[in-house]
Amino acid sequence: MHPAPLAATTRGYPATGYAVENIHYGSVAVVDAGGRLLYASGDPDFMTFTRSALKPFQALPFVLDDGPARFGLTRDELALLCASHSGEDKHVAGVRAILDKIGVDESHLACGCAVPLFYDFTGQPVPPDARFTPVHHNCSGKHSGFLAWCRLHGAPLDNYVAPEHPLQRAVRATLADCVQMDEAQLPTGLDGCSAPNFAMPLARLAHLYARLAQGANDPRLGAAMGDLFDAMTARPDLVSGTERTDLHWMGAGGGDWVAKIGADAVQAIGIRSAGIGIAIKVADGNVRALHPAVYSVLDQLGLLNAERRSLLERYRNPAIKNARGSVAGDIHAVFTLQSA
Repeated sequence: MHPAPLAATTRGYPATGYAVENIHYGSVAVVDAGGRLLYASGDPDFMTFTRSALKPFQALPFVLDDGPARFGLTRDELALLCASHSGEDKHVAGVRAILDKIGVDESHLACGCAVPLFYDFTGQPVPPDARFTPVHHNCSGKHSGFLAWCRLHGAPLDNYVAPEHPLQRAVRATLADCVQMDEAQLPTGLDGCSAPNFAMPLARLAHLYARLAQGANDPRLGAAMGDLFDAMTARPDLVSGTERTDLHWMGAGGGDWVAKIGADAVQAIGIRSAGIGIAIKVADGNVRALHPAVYSVLDQLGLLNAERRSLLERYRNPAIKNARGSVAGDIHAVFTLQSA
């Protein structure tokens, strides 16, 4: 099987109409909590680097070892361990609180330094005198959780992102067990924050989120999955940030949906009430095609009532505008889910 057309962009004039300019291919998998494929488009087994959609499961070894309780981490701080945050004041303060509780400082963070995502998503200018440190990086919450695992187990803090470090071996082993694959079947790559990332068939990622959405009802990892689901859905603003898609998806879900985006156009969503997980990958990594595809999946699955449609309308077929703000076309989904 191969990726299929997921979204098209158009270009033209209102008076004469719009023609298709680009087609973005990709794949969709919708899976139930037992791992059964329900619906698909393209290749549901497309081998996909999970990127930041993996974050709740990178925190899982720490949660399984009762780390949050051992260090007195709050539910909000657990949400930050799963976050691709925007570097807003509340995010930075939360990460610093975690580092303080585990007895390290931000010089130990190996994620690098980046301008906060807040400016990209709100359009606000970066202050000319702004100075940023690793806590502003969108992955600093995840890395604080990595360091917490090291402190919990007396593991070296140096080079904790190396694939051979005990922490990363624990993450890989836990993930392989969760998706019921041999570790050697999970391709490993270097993520943007310098931590190892893993690829898996798209349907396996969807299954992870179907299980995460069931929280404490997961038959194998109940309490840990429950803690992660509760933290993420209680504070989607900490998992993401102002004007971010995961904030909007989870907000529309009203505590029933858990969502996490990954770089290069990966999106995973778990729907508790429906007992399903959804995973989407745009093959060329173009994120502008991702959001209309997510909206379309939710719509085709009958998950959008009038209120949710209103909250998420911006993603249905967003306009493409030029530098003057004139509408040049749009982006819209072009696929129909097929029953497995």
